[in-house]
Amino acid sequence: MLTIDPKEITTRDLHQFILGSVAPRPIAFASTIDENGIVNLAPFSFFNAFSSNPPILVFSSNRRVENNTTKDTLHNILINKEVVINVVNYNIVRQMAIASVEYPSEIDEFAKAGLTPIPSDTIRPPRVLESPVQMECKVKEIITLGKEGGAGHLIICEVSKMHISKNVMDDRNRIDPHKIDLVARMGKTYYARIKGDCVFDLHQAVNEIPIGFDNLPESLKNSKVFTGYDLGVFASKLKFPDEVEISSFAESDARLKLLFKDKVSKEEIQLYARELILEGREEDAFCVAVLSVSEK
Repeated sequence: MLTIDPKEITTRDLHQFILGSVAPRPIAFASTIDENGIVNLAPFSFFNAFSSNPPILVFSSNRRVENNTTKDTLHNILINKEVVINVVNYNIVRQMAIASVEYPSEIDEFAKAGLTPIPSDTIRPPRVLESPVQMECKVKEIITLGKEGGAGHLIICEVSKMHISKNVMDDRNRIDPHKIDLVARMGKTYYARIKGDCVFDLHQAVNEIPIGFDNLPESLKNSKVFTGYDLGVFASKLKFPDEVEISSFAESDARLKLLFKDKVSKEEIQLYARELILEGREEDAFCVAVLSVSEK
């Protein structure tokens, strides 16, 4: 394992190790305006949501590593304490990349990237029409984290108005992850498209105590077949399957009957349990897992 002391590595290399590890990260496509009315548009991947009441977003505009200068976005926010955070989806990711170029302050990134500025309701900076979600924000605080190249400025923003395209909503009036098609930043030049097979549901009740790994039989935890994910499925349940549930499944499942008839190994039965997990049949898989260590 590579062990790194931040004081013994260049900032540039440490930066890439951090970005490659803390990923994927959402992208704040920030539109701001300076004292002369010049608009700036720039993406930041040190970004996330930190509170719902009040609605708080936080992103960081870091000092440039190579020359320790700061960005136009920070300059503009220091002046008027306003910013629109537009989200980035796949449809505008190439335009976002064009806007990320280090243009002179007088250059209009909206024009360079082919994006459309539209008026905000509560602040001066414009929104990005093509972004599926636009959040008008008033800056509450700016925390300077250092004075050397690579140091961040935490920009703490309170959302004053939020605009969401109806095209990304589902029939329950919630944002559909497949429709919004968000893009996230990885390390170096890598990005992630959050859609399709990379989106999955994971339900875990937080107000009920699950079985936990500590209560799983050692014979299951020592299995050469089950992965940490598989064991996590079992450990997340609120109770073990009882004898009636196990017996009922064993009597009704033709595949399991055949496995026992052929007197296969414990590992082969556990492989069947893994197949059931992949099919989303977690309760059945748990029954098979318990049988694998009790019958064999």
